[in-house]
Amino acid sequence: MEANCGLIISRSLDPSQLPIIVIQSTTYRNGFQSLSLTCQFNKHDHMTLQKATFGAGCFWGVEAAFRQTRGVIGTAVGYAGGTTADPTYRDVCTDRTGHAEVVEVQFDPAQVSYDALLDVFWDNHNPTTLNRQGPDIGSQYRSVIFCHSDDQTLVAEKSRNQRQASLARPIVTEIKPAAKFYRAEEYHQRYLEKRGLAHCHIS
Repeated sequence: MEANCGLIISRSLDPSQLPIIVIQSTTYRNGFQSLSLTCQFNKHDHMTLQKATFGAGCFWGVEAAFRQTRGVIGTAVGYAGGTTADPTYRDVCTDRTGHAEVVEVQFDPAQVSYDALLDVFWDNHNPTTLNRQGPDIGSQYRSVIFCHSDDQTLVAEKSRNQRQASLARPIVTEIKPAAKFYRAEEYHQRYLEKRGLAHCHIS
């Protein structure tokens, strides 16, 4: 055998989503060549990742906060909780779709717990203002946790009760089963990161 080399020929933009496909080329002394394909998964095997979905006002700053959290592997901003199918940003801004602006978070539970993600959620918005965050008013800016399992619901309710003990006003955050997620337009994804901004925190 004279040569054995590997070349990555395809890789997902988000390495947690798809495997790296590797082509192996082998050349023998008689000139015969063989090719084989193998898949190598990123260290964050997508089968072990979990999903969390939060609405906490304008999704730009919320996404930025979660992207700075260790153990968060990927994020996407979008719309959930309403009745309009395939809504656009303009649709949601009318406050007639029932959708909230949300961030869908993929995380590695070996590195960050769901409870820790809830701390990020509480710390980056005001959960006591109904359908409002700072100057942004409308049901699309409501505080909401969409839970992807019964365990998440229990943890979210416990976390809410613990956070309430430190607040004078009642928390109005909704805790609901996960609804269909509609990914927002591409220009909204990582909006602040693309502009070199760290956050747009509103209390």
